[in-house]
Amino acid sequence: MLEQIGSEGASQLMQNPPLEHTASYYAASANVSAQRDVLTDDVITDVCIIGAGYTGLSSALHLLEAGFNVTVLEAARVGWGASGRNGGQIVNSYSRDIDVIEKTVGAEKAKLFGEMAFEGGKIIRDRIDKYNIQCDLKNGGVFAALNIKQMRELEHQKALWERHGNDQLEMLDTTEIRSVVDTQNYVGGLLDKSGGHIHPLNLALGEAAAVESLGGKIYEHSAAIRIERGEPVKVFTDKGSVTASFLIVAGNAYLGGLMPELRAKSMPCGTQVVATEPLTDLQAQSLLPQDYCVEDCNYLLDYFRLSGDKRLIYGGGVVYGARDPADIDAIIRPKMLNTFPQLSQVKIDYRWTGNFLMTLSRLPQVGRVGSNIYYSQGCSGHGVTYTHLAGRLMSEMMRGQAERFDAFASLPHLPFPGGHMLSVPFSALGAWYYTVRDKFGI
Repeated sequence: MLEQIGSEGASQLMQNPPLEHTASYYAASANVSAQRDVLTDDVITDVCIIGAGYTGLSSALHLLEAGFNVTVLEAARVGWGASGRNGGQIVNSYSRDIDVIEKTVGAEKAKLFGEMAFEGGKIIRDRIDKYNIQCDLKNGGVFAALNIKQMRELEHQKALWERHGNDQLEMLDTTEIRSVVDTQNYVGGLLDKSGGHIHPLNLALGEAAAVESLGGKIYEHSAAIRIERGEPVKVFTDKGSVTASFLIVAGNAYLGGLMPELRAKSMPCGTQVVATEPLTDLQAQSLLPQDYCVEDCNYLLDYFRLSGDKRLIYGGGVVYGARDPADIDAIIRPKMLNTFPQLSQVKIDYRWTGNFLMTLSRLPQVGRVGSNIYYSQGCSGHGVTYTHLAGRLMSEMMRGQAERFDAFASLPHLPFPGGHMLSVPFSALGAWYYTVRDKFGI
């Protein structure tokens, strides 16, 4: 993910990206990671992957474990985008839940999506354990309800997820949620013990190290600038090229105009995150006694958790079209203090922005272009777990096991009304509508 710019600017900047990660708390506390080579040769490989975020890294790991030769091209540095800037929450399912998918594909086919809905978090934990990734993993995530209507929705979600195999759920009443998060704002919630949180950049860096331990090659500061389609496919950078039997496109919100056919049905959006100064042990224990991560149930939701060194990481808000807000603190600090007024004297040490890719359906877009180019994009703000599942689906597809990949590829995706020129105002209008509904609990 590049700095917060519009999609046109992102396309240009992909060819001349900044050298380092954005000035986030995650970058400041990242595990040591050496700079990787810039591609200056003409390389031949089995699979070329564009993008060293979670989708690309997960795909690379699954493919390497299956015996493929893999080369990854990254425009900036590993985890530079959403994978290294997000809220760090392991949240199950998809941005639109299984029941919404069922209305589109039918009950029988929806079972397959239900089986996959909780797989991404398991893959993350497997990677952390197998490759000894140090990323501050903590278990447990809470969906917090601000009104009775949202509580009813959480009861429905619990029944839905249990029907599809998640047996680690617990409803929280008003008293119980106040023992989990020290605020008066919530009337109850849903605890998912299979959720959790991590240091997202350190997870990406650990997965990149795992890729390299298996013989995969990652080139940084090596933006893909042109794709020559065919069998094999050839990807050009400024100083080199990669010729491959297969190509996986995992650029997400910063793909720009590299593949125009992937652009019309998605829109980059920005979100903002802050990290406070370290809290005292007493403050941290008071705010989140069980050290769970929390997100509320609003359409434009707030989310927060404690870092490994006991900072409060708090995020929220959406900027449609991925413009850079002038003052992040002005957006996020009032939200944080509305939840935790007791933090009025606590300083914010870090603030940053990051882009994610939204689709009109809010479901991921998965598919194939021609015979050998595969893509997954558009997690719509729900990508930490899904991207890890996507990597497994890519590997399955290339090994001839197409059922699960094809299930996602069959989901219908419509272009934004009016194309890119009108996608931002239409989306903002829709967000305003749902924000009003959230505010009045209707």
